Amino acid sequence: MTQDSTIKAQMRQLIQILAKHNHAYYVMDQPSIEDSEYDQLFHQLKALEEQYPECVQADTPTNKVGGKALSKFASVTHKVPMLSLGNVFNQEDLFAFARRVEERLPNQKIQYDVELKFDGLAISLWYENGVLVRGVTRGDGETGEDITHNVKTIRNLPKVLSSAQGPVPALLEVRGEVLIPKAGFEKLNAENEAKGEKTFANPRNAAAGSLRQLDPGIAASRPLAFYAYGIAQCEPHHGQTTMFASLEWLTQFGFAVGECHFICDSIQEVQQCYEEINAKRANLSVEIDGLVIKVDSLKQQKQLGFLSREPRWATAYKFPAVAALTTVENIDWQVGRTGILTPVARLNPVAVGGVTVSNVTLHNIGEIHRLDVRIGDTVSVYRSGDVIPKVEKVWPEFRPVEAQEIHLPAQCPVCDSPVVMPEGEALARCSGGLYCAAQRIEAIRHFVSRKALDIEGLGDRWVESLLHLDLLKNVADIYCLHEHREQLLTIEKMGEKSVQNLFDAIENSKKTTLASFIYALGIRGVGETTARMLANTFQTFDALKAADLEALKKTPDVGDITAEWIIDFFQAEHNLEVVNRLLEAGIHWDAPIAPTRQPLNGESWVVTGTLSSMGRDEATQLLQALGARVSGSVSSKTKCVVAGEKAGSKLEKAEKLGVQVMNETDFLNLMAEYGQVQG
Repeated sequence: MTQDSTIKAQMRQLIQILAKHNHAYYVMDQPSIEDSEYDQLFHQLKALEEQYPECVQADTPTNKVGGKALSKFASVTHKVPMLSLGNVFNQEDLFAFARRVEERLPNQKIQYDVELKFDGLAISLWYENGVLVRGVTRGDGETGEDITHNVKTIRNLPKVLSSAQGPVPALLEVRGEVLIPKAGFEKLNAENEAKGEKTFANPRNAAAGSLRQLDPGIAASRPLAFYAYGIAQCEPHHGQTTMFASLEWLTQFGFAVGECHFICDSIQEVQQCYEEINAKRANLSVEIDGLVIKVDSLKQQKQLGFLSREPRWATAYKFPAVAALTTVENIDWQVGRTGILTPVARLNPVAVGGVTVSNVTLHNIGEIHRLDVRIGDTVSVYRSGDVIPKVEKVWPEFRPVEAQEIHLPAQCPVCDSPVVMPEGEALARCSGGLYCAAQRIEAIRHFVSRKALDIEGLGDRWVESLLHLDLLKNVADIYCLHEHREQLLTIEKMGEKSVQNLFDAIENSKKTTLASFIYALGIRGVGETTARMLANTFQTFDALKAADLEALKKTPDVGDITAEWIIDFFQAEHNLEVVNRLLEAGIHWDAPIAPTRQPLNGESWVVTGTLSSMGRDEATQLLQALGARVSGSVSSKTKCVVAGEKAGSKLEKAEKLGVQVMNETDFLNLMAEYGQVQG
């Protein structure tokens, strides 16, 4: 696999994970990952993008805020985007934030506005000539949901603005947080429990769920409160010059702001405020998960500006998590869709940060060894970011004599295939990727994809229906579907023509190439390019199956770990059963052509930029057909760089190293000389 494709694959994986958790947090109000883990993933993606700008994906979340609005409410586009905030978690990070501010505002006096960071739902309120006309959720930062009918039920929210201190603006957009104060939350849960109804896990979920009710009567029955934290628009301008003053200006119209609000002359004073508020956090009337630190001067805020998704002049300073003691009663091993085995600790239920915790993931066997956690141990459990629980530490002094050490299972708990974990890897996997029920959706999706067996029409909808009918236990069952025509015709919206088209596509897929078949098997680490290298090296599938570790490692693009993964795959009996069924079903490819010495044999080439006549993948295939090895990075060993339009850092590096550079015209002429394209 080339470096470019590896980087893109890493980015794609991070984008998918972040998108999933963005949706859970911003759209469904059901956070499924702790803030610190999200931040690590986000910063990992951001670091990759900064290092490899040519690989940045179009749908990257680094320039977005949240998730798409739910469809049951009308969508509203924010005229001023509702941006998110960056995070700091300790004094060192806070001081680094201040240094960045000071570097952009040299020789200027800087004061900081310090506010409570509410744990609620961010919304935007529109007032026209003093009348509340619209309430909108943050959504994805660009588009939110119209929840005006519910916003108008919030008791402490002014519906009509009036002030003895000055005129009411013609247009005023106020941003703030909706939440349920602690006293109201406890009363709400007590009333629900008395009525035998569901209680809420925490105030944020209760507030968010209330605002997303179609019946405004439900929202009206909940003790919701709104706290303002900023002004997005004001016409005519409010005349205030600082953040602190603008929030005080809002209070004259009846808006509530946080019960603690400070102006600090230095970042050291900000740290002192943080420590004071953290110490009395439990006595506040509302739940908070940190402080928001802002440059106070609105003029300086404008000078500092914004990054793609957050202001440079503000950050959230998160509080440490709340911890509790409990015991580990057992360990279960769960198998994910990609075969990863995850240990889950079953705990003696304990309340942590207002939520009862009974299960917690231990991530992998390495984490178990790092913590030295055993069944029967007493552990500290905390909820980082007050969301997802984690085991923080083990208390060996409380360890009972009968405590049991935890070992990685030898066989997959789902399919009994061997569990493998190559040296240097942190994650253990089931080796039965083609057979394991936990992995079959992912295996089928990959097997039928365009660059694999290319079974057009067998999309997720078909697969879900076939799984429901128990007709697809693994990919080999695809070639038995013709035996179940009558059952397939019972699937909704799947008529005779659709079924026949599917059968035709399956039949057509039987004629493939050795490289495509190897790729379709979904062997860990074997992408499209590596599959092609394996096919070129071993020429027959039997030779590949029989290859030992040393022979595999001599194949271009196959490193030590990938070679081990290939060996593990073919040593899994269940995988071989599925492979044999596929071959017996008639999958075949042309006999290999005896290799001849190729004109670019062994040379390292790099393709960068945009080519007008073909994609980079096609150019890569042309070079590989002539024996070249196409790399994702430029080095002194690079033979030549093919540079298209907007070639960036790779072209610069090639010129610096004195590596030959070829434009698209010269490249096409070279390919024509070797008969790869028409002249």
